[in-house]
Amino acid sequence: MKRILVPTDFSKHAEYALKVASQFAKKYNAEIYLVHMLELPHQGNDAVSHGHEIPEIMFFKNAMTAKMDELMNKDYLDDIEVFQIVKLEHAFEGIMKVINSHEIDLIIMGSHGASGVKEMFVGSNAEKVVRNANVPVLVIKDEKQDFKIDNFVFASDFSDEIKKPFESVARFANEFGATLHLVNVNTPNNFRSTRTAQSLMDNFISEFKVDKYQTHIYNDVNIEAGVLHLSNDIKADLIGMCTHGRKGLAHFLNGSISESLVNHAQRPVMTFKI
Repeated sequence: MKRILVPTDFSKHAEYALKVASQFAKKYNAEIYLVHMLELPHQGNDAVSHGHEIPEIMFFKNAMTAKMDELMNKDYLDDIEVFQIVKLEHAFEGIMKVINSHEIDLIIMGSHGASGVKEMFVGSNAEKVVRNANVPVLVIKDEKQDFKIDNFVFASDFSDEIKKPFESVARFANEFGATLHLVNVNTPNNFRSTRTAQSLMDNFISEFKVDKYQTHIYNDVNIEAGVLHLSNDIKADLIGMCTHGRKGLAHFLNGSISESLVNHAQRPVMTFKI
C-alpha cells in the first residue's frame, strides 16, 4: 500500500478520514493524495473547457487551494508526503480519474451517510465511489484518534468469486492483528442449515492464511440487519464486504448491501471490489 487517496470537501467528516489516512500512511510508509473537486455550474464548466479563466472561478479555485494549504499544515500530517490536487470537475468523475492516473491503492473517505429521498435519487459520492472503484474503499463516519482494528466483521456468501478479493481482506486483517469474524447471514429468503453454512465457511477459510478468525451464523430479517446487529453484539471496529459494482438497471433492481451499509452503519465500512 503506497498511495492513499483522500477526497475532501473540508467538512469535519472529510477530516476524520484524513486523520485515519495519516495513521495508515505512517504504518505503511505511504503517500497521501489529498483531492478537492471544485464543482461548478454548467456554464462555468463550459467556460473552463473552452480555455476561459472567469475571474469568479479563479477566485474560488485560489480560495480552495489556500484551504488545502492550511489543511496540509496540520500536525498529524507531519513527516508524511502529501500531494494536493484541486481540480475544476464534478466530484465523483474527478475522483475516479485521479484513482486511475495515480495508481491509487486505497481510498479513505468520510461520510455522514444519506437517507430517504436523497439516498434513492441522489446517493452520496461515497456510495458512488464504493460502487465503481477497483481498489478497496474505507469509509469513516466519526473521529478515530487511534484507528485500531481488533474485531473485523466480514459478511459474505463465501462463493468462489469472493476468493480473489478475500486475499486483500485476509492480508488487511493479519497486518492489523485483527480477529476476522466471518459471518453468514441467514434470511427468510436465503436460508442455509447450520451444518451447510458452517461447512461452507470452513472450506472457504481453509484456502487462506488468517492468523485469527471466528465464524458466525446469524439469522435476521435481511443481510444488512444481520451484519449491523452482529457488529453491535461483538463491538466490531470495522465492517467489510465485497461489492459487485452493479450499474444501471441491475443496480436499481438488486441494490447493493455494501452501499447501503456505507450509508447506514455507524462503524467504519471497508469494501473490496469483486
